[in-house]
Amino acid sequence: MKNAALKGGILVGIAAASYGMLTTFVKMAYKEGYNTYEVTLAQLFLGFTGMLLISLFLKTRKTQTKEKILVKDRTQLIIAGSSLGLTSIFYYLAVQYISVSIGIVLLMQSVWISVVVDALIDKKFPSVKKTIAVVAVLTGTLLATNVLFEEFKVDYRGLGFGMLAALSYTATIFTSNKIAPHLHAVTRSTYMLLGGFIIVGLIVAFKQQPIDLSVFFPWGIILALFGTILPPLFMTLGMPKINMGTGAIITAVELPVAVFMAFFLLGERINNYQWLGIILILLAIVFMNLKKKKATH
Repeated sequence: MKNAALKGGILVGIAAASYGMLTTFVKMAYKEGYNTYEVTLAQLFLGFTGMLLISLFLKTRKTQTKEKILVKDRTQLIIAGSSLGLTSIFYYLAVQYISVSIGIVLLMQSVWISVVVDALIDKKFPSVKKTIAVVAVLTGTLLATNVLFEEFKVDYRGLGFGMLAALSYTATIFTSNKIAPHLHAVTRSTYMLLGGFIIVGLIVAFKQQPIDLSVFFPWGIILALFGTILPPLFMTLGMPKINMGTGAIITAVELPVAVFMAFFLLGERINNYQWLGIILILLAIVFMNLKKKKATH
């Protein structure tokens, strides 16, 4: 049990780190003239295609046992996968109206939302240690994004899209933990990505948004790998091994990753308060893992 929880935490951490790289790549794609709908559609289409190929490869290599997939499982996973597409759409729209740092702060609200949902499902109040860790993560988030030390002006459209992204992200965490956990992670991810691609395709069709096909290479491939293939794959592998509240806290690692990516690729400055925030978040994650270790000793 202890090793399973540790592996689950590491896998969820990798998923979150991959997702943390996205904002920098999206901003770089924006600089080349691509819009939200183009990068999101390319990301999800190539992500679904890549995951489907992985699934077929595993079946050919006979490393994936033959599964009996019920229609109910397929339907639930496809519907649940819409949260992947909506998270990308809402988050990428949000950063058009607000800064990346504020956008990350809003997305990180999924931490406390998930802990609350987890408590409601389990019908018990979060532990003192988990509550302290959540407060530490949120405090570290504010410090790491430098919101407290800059003039705070927010576009309400960005605020709205950012909170919608947080809610969608919470739904992704929840569905990764609860729906069809008996199926192989690749199978689950493939169906969820199909759901994400369908919802984004419907939105693009409804808006009659023209798509510049040049976005598929290289940005579509990069975004698909770090935003659509690795995160759901590792999330579906890791989340069933831990509870949703702990998983939500571990996903906060995407914040320091995003800050480092912005520093190295976009040349954004990182001050002492931001370093303090990053350290505080990492300490909160370690704090939660120590709690899990003691509880299972």
